Amino acid sequence: MSTDVSEVVEQIYQDVLRRNPGETEFHQAVQEVLDSLSAVLARHREYTEMKTIERICEPERQVIFRVPWQDDRGEVWINRGFRVEFNSALGPYKGGLRFHPSVNLGIVKFLGFEQIFKNALTGMPIGGGKGGSDFDPKGRSDAEVMRFCQSFMTELYRHLGEYTDVPAGDIGVGGREIGYLFGQYKRITNRYESGVLTGKGLGWGGAQVRTEATGYGAAFFAQAMMEVRGDSFDGKRVTVSGSGNVAVYAIEKVHQLGGTVVACSDSSGYVVDERGIDLELLKQVKEVERARISGYADRVSSARFVEGGSIWDVPCEVAVPSATQNELDADAAAALAGHGCGYVVEGANMPTTPGAVRVLRDAGVAFAPGKAANAGGVATSALEMQQNASRDRWTFEHSEQRLEEIMRNIHARCHETAEEYGVPDDLVLGANVAGFLQVAEAVHAHGLV
Repeated sequence: MSTDVSEVVEQIYQDVLRRNPGETEFHQAVQEVLDSLSAVLARHREYTEMKTIERICEPERQVIFRVPWQDDRGEVWINRGFRVEFNSALGPYKGGLRFHPSVNLGIVKFLGFEQIFKNALTGMPIGGGKGGSDFDPKGRSDAEVMRFCQSFMTELYRHLGEYTDVPAGDIGVGGREIGYLFGQYKRITNRYESGVLTGKGLGWGGAQVRTEATGYGAAFFAQAMMEVRGDSFDGKRVTVSGSGNVAVYAIEKVHQLGGTVVACSDSSGYVVDERGIDLELLKQVKEVERARISGYADRVSSARFVEGGSIWDVPCEVAVPSATQNELDADAAAALAGHGCGYVVEGANMPTTPGAVRVLRDAGVAFAPGKAANAGGVATSALEMQQNASRDRWTFEHSEQRLEEIMRNIHARCHETAEEYGVPDDLVLGANVAGFLQVAEAVHAHGLV
């Protein structure tokens, strides 16, 4: 790497820090991509001259708005809503909405920035965006969630459209919330514009496999990683952090592919079941009863619940962090490597800290970044948009086959790009460079806009 290129990269990063103070997650996401781009800039001087990276690091539009609503007791609450429309070079903005108390502008920008490259890797014509609110749906009644969603959409609708910006769900936003949001959008616009939101119910424009897509996709990506190494899920012990949508369906697909998931978690702690997680019981506890994960251990004699602690202390051969950002740190990575873990596959967005990635890489653990491994959700959202546009509906089998093809193609692109740039098996660099090049070419083709 030439000195001038490294200086350019460092200057770009310093400018991002200066222009976006205090947004640590966004800084982390940018740095992770920049770390991979020095070799690209050395080959493509035009990206430096046209300030292509700087343009991609600056969102096209950032919307922040007030969301007032009233709870069942008549108390008024004021939340804050966000939508960061980051990059539309490849298509309409596409990315989820997150409802969680931790949501702030920096979190939304980190997620939106990741989404640009994730969406590019799918090969589908979709740009990158993200949104959400600091509203917490936990413990709220359906009526309260409905009133919040209606207030949220009353402002957001003016920024959306099937050719402009197409949100989906994320943490705290499932089928219930998407239904309320879509109903309000339809009411305000007087249009049954199915393609404006994805993750809809199957009876009103939704797509088969959309619910399962992120978890299934991570498992398919892991399978492709293993096959390159002459390996498979057969007989593997697997841990999956989280117990939400991504985790549940990652567990389901891992079991179908021959692995055994022995542990999963929520914010209260984790459960270990040596016989393998009973998926139907897990769904009952988390999706129907919306209870703590300890409720699983209360009903299964082979399971034990550990309050707090780290799920990564559980010995495994494959780890799938699927809860939230920065959940797997350097100490946890060292524990995984020490137990003989051979694969870490990110099911969530940036769940592994930079220090943890270095530990895993030094220990020879194969690592799959989220922008590649968890792209199944947005890929299937794009398939939902495709079906909405053609007024069509595909079977579960056809949709799952398309998802597997997309995930295998993403792995192949990352793997081949890493080899082309002289770092075989570095899927982080492969994902960053492949995604960046596709977006950068489109940015240049559209002129200085």
